[in-house]
Amino acid sequence: MLKIWLIRHGMTEGNRHQRYIGVTDEPLCEEGRKLLGKFTYPKPQAVFVSPLKRCLETAAILFDDPKVRIIDQLAECNFGEFENKNYKELSGDPRYQAWIDSNGILAFPGGESKEECAARNLEGFQRAVTVCIREEITEAALVVHGGTIMNIMEKYALPKKEFYEWHIGNGCGYLVELDPVLWKKDRRNLKLLGEQK
Repeated sequence: MLKIWLIRHGMTEGNRHQRYIGVTDEPLCEEGRKLLGKFTYPKPQAVFVSPLKRCLETAAILFDDPKVRIIDQLAECNFGEFENKNYKELSGDPRYQAWIDSNGILAFPGGESKEECAARNLEGFQRAVTVCIREEITEAALVVHGGTIMNIMEKYALPKKEFYEWHIGNGCGYLVELDPVLWKKDRRNLKLLGEQK
């Protein structure tokens, strides 16, 4: 069996102000670095990360492992014209209201749709799982983004839940398990084993 920690990066300045931070490559804020000190994760055999600073910094703090493996497809959604803005700044924008009314299904103006982001994230997750199976890794961690985790969990996790029900705080994570034999046969499910809050 393969156990995988899906960990959301630590807090950034944009997170503190509830901004849509996708492609903006901001570092962790000081409060975010301090808060990561309260989390203890076991030492996995492999750590996979999004290429963005906030994930690289989080992995370095949590695992002190210089050999992280970067997978570009694990990056957060491109929020387009909503990038680096929060709901207060976007209220009154009819495009934002249309996006809200669609339950987040519409593409972000100038950015990605939920489907495009999910397809990319799932491809990145599959790459990480393939490496783990090939190298006979039994415990790994992915230090990624909230949206990335929600996309992975919505697609594969048991019990089934909707996308937004898998939202998790900065530094928090889910521990899941998969059967490599079944995964290779396209019977792809993640059993939820635990949650780090």
